[in-house]
Amino acid sequence: MSADARGVAFEVLRAVAADDAYANLLLPRVITRAALSSTDARLATELTYGTLRRQATYDAVIAAAADRPADRIDPAVLDALRLGVHQIMSTRIASHAAVNETVDLVRRTAGRPASGFANAVLRRISRDTPGEWMARIEQSARSDDERLALRTAHPVWIIRALRRALAAEGRVAELDALLHADNEAPRVTMAALPGLAGIPSGHARTAYSPLGFRAGSGDPEPLVSGSGGRLRVQDEGSQLAALALTRAEPVRHGERWLDLCAGPGGKTAILAAEALSHGAVLEANELVPARAGLVRAALAGVPGDVTVTEQDGRRLAASTPDSYDRILVDAPCTGLGALRRRPEARWRKSPSDVPELTALQVELLTAALGALRPAGIVAYVTCSPHLAETTGVLAEIERTHGERIEQLDARAVLQGLSRAPLDLPAPGDGSGRAQLWPHRHGTDAMFISLLRRRN
Repeated sequence: MSADARGVAFEVLRAVAADDAYANLLLPRVITRAALSSTDARLATELTYGTLRRQATYDAVIAAAADRPADRIDPAVLDALRLGVHQIMSTRIASHAAVNETVDLVRRTAGRPASGFANAVLRRISRDTPGEWMARIEQSARSDDERLALRTAHPVWIIRALRRALAAEGRVAELDALLHADNEAPRVTMAALPGLAGIPSGHARTAYSPLGFRAGSGDPEPLVSGSGGRLRVQDEGSQLAALALTRAEPVRHGERWLDLCAGPGGKTAILAAEALSHGAVLEANELVPARAGLVRAALAGVPGDVTVTEQDGRRLAASTPDSYDRILVDAPCTGLGALRRRPEARWRKSPSDVPELTALQVELLTAALGALRPAGIVAYVTCSPHLAETTGVLAEIERTHGERIEQLDARAVLQGLSRAPLDLPAPGDGSGRAQLWPHRHGTDAMFISLLRRRN
């Protein structure tokens, strides 16, 4: 394996740990800068994402081998050790190569004394099998959920949140399959913007979205750039979420649409293409300037002008009452539904983040309902199955605005536009909300609800 691939992985790991960088955004840029071959690029990607996914498990192994807590190890050295442990425990790379290259990496970045420490820790780990190390660290767990957390590299609070979400569908037995799916690298899914691009010949269509196809084993960038952005990388669940709003009911010419929380712009591009095809007008809003820039870039492949504003969505919606026929509220959330793509997210969020996020979600959805015209539709979407961010938010909206809204059957809408049957069990409360899952549908765990404002 190329040392360059290790160096790229280490650089991204350090940026994630020290600067709160997003690996899925940074890694492609670092690979391009390093001019890695396609083989080394795949290795760097696997090393980066694999190390981030199983970080807490590797920290427990490192702590046991070093006889000290992981948080007492120099951060740069700890990142290098995590990278080395991943190679030893979860890849086919020879242990001696993983040890030697990691020790050399520590020597170059942290000095000779640190490299001696790294050498001792990694050689101790390499003497035993991964199974023996897992049995050893699981002995320290205080509960079955803590053991499951170490085994599957998910924080305990996330395991419990996912279990509750599955239980709401009567599918709690699927928890192991879901946790396993979270740790699998997702296949690259692409979308052809409706009315602007067709699915290229020779590419397999996805199971559900009428826009979706597989990029194959190669780099999808030539397809994206060659199409002028009309072909794009996008999770199939995100495609379905955008289409659920545009195709819930026939579009009348001249409708006015709003994407209230548009960044980074993937769903916005689909809305823009759909609006262009049906004679509707789309506006987009994104509070964070950098993300607003991503929205504008995502819209480059769609002819015409889409206004992108940079405001607090609550204020924007409150200032435009009774103005829009369709609004997408793709609300900021914990992101627990996209752990396959953003593996570091599981270690960044905590239960204390949930109340603040749910309060924001309620405020955004409330404001959006006020900005709807009578008979207008809001799609409330989160990339999280956490019940507080899904059914909890809807319950609060029903409590405060129940007389003004009715819930459409999002499951029926999705099934109507899907190319194949979707396994979407009816919620116990009889609502029409829909929840997609990585282990069941191969998508991010996207939650979709459709609310209509009564006349």
